[in-house]
Amino acid sequence: MKTQKLTWAALLIAIATLTGHVFYIPVGASKCFPIQHTVNVLSAIMLGPWYALATAFVTSLLRNILGTGSLLAFPGSMFGALLAGLIYQRSGSQLLASLGEVFGTGILGAIACYPLIKLVMGQETAIFFYVVPFMTSTIGGTIIANLLLKALTSLNLVGVNSKGNI
Repeated sequence: MKTQKLTWAALLIAIATLTGHVFYIPVGASKCFPIQHTVNVLSAIMLGPWYALATAFVTSLLRNILGTGSLLAFPGSMFGALLAGLIYQRSGSQLLASLGEVFGTGILGAIACYPLIKLVMGQETAIFFYVVPFMTSTIGGTIIANLLLKALTSLNLVGVNSKGNI
């Protein structure tokens, strides 16, 4: 089971990393990236909260190393992935997990960017500046993830339970 989860995590990281330079929306210092949020929801539901968090972190790290992401990728992905995974683990609800991704990224992740922008990047911005772009990105990615999950489960390619087991 652990090998299967690691394989899925690696596949999701590869997809998110390789599509990072193709499909993003530049907003200030941020590169809003809906595919990351698709991966967040998929990993949260299929793998569980800790794999989702690790997947978001590794993808953000690789995108920064490759120059296709910014430092804002870390809070912009990790809060949503973890929250979606924790909510799914406790509720078993795909809808609630999706809302966890949207809130975790769109609100918590966006607000968490403020000190990073101010202290690390040395830029001035309003504390809620990234809420709208992050919210737009995460809603788009979450819709894509739910459509993919529906297709994968209807084709019996993936079956998941509330423990994040595929």
